[in-house]
Amino acid sequence: MRTIVPIPCVLALLVAACRALPAADDAAPEILADVVSVRVEGEAGAYRFAVGIASPDQGCEQYADWWEVVSPDGELIHRRVLRHSHAGEQPFVRSGGPIPLAAGDVVWVRAHMHPTGYGGRAFRGSAGGGFHPAELPASFAAELETAPPQPPPCAW
Repeated sequence: MRTIVPIPCVLALLVAACRALPAADDAAPEILADVVSVRVEGEAGAYRFAVGIASPDQGCEQYADWWEVVSPDGELIHRRVLRHSHAGEQPFVRSGGPIPLAAGDVVWVRAHMHPTGYGGRAFRGSAGGGFHPAELPASFAAELETAPPQPPPCAW
């Protein structure tokens, strides 16, 4: 015996099912640290980088814990460890160096978020040519996440 479901009932079931799905606006935001600026000073072989970061810091449980300079082939050139959350200071800038690069060496500058890792906006460029935002897959040189130096326990 076949059961025939009236069309209004089918439509009501579809509407109910659609309402149960999360809306695109309800999706949880990604918790990532974005590089928002890179300024370079100094001379070849000993540059000093000032990196601006915007991150959804909330204290030691969620904060940007470093920024780093990485070669196009995934070699860690420099890492500036951040020792605490910057929840009340967004975006913030921290400097690091000396960084042993030639003026034309193209590198990536990216930030790391504790506990979610890499994946925010990165910058690409050179000390001589400047830096600009560029797409960098979160999987790029992902093994560097465990490379030294690592941050000490968060101070606050």
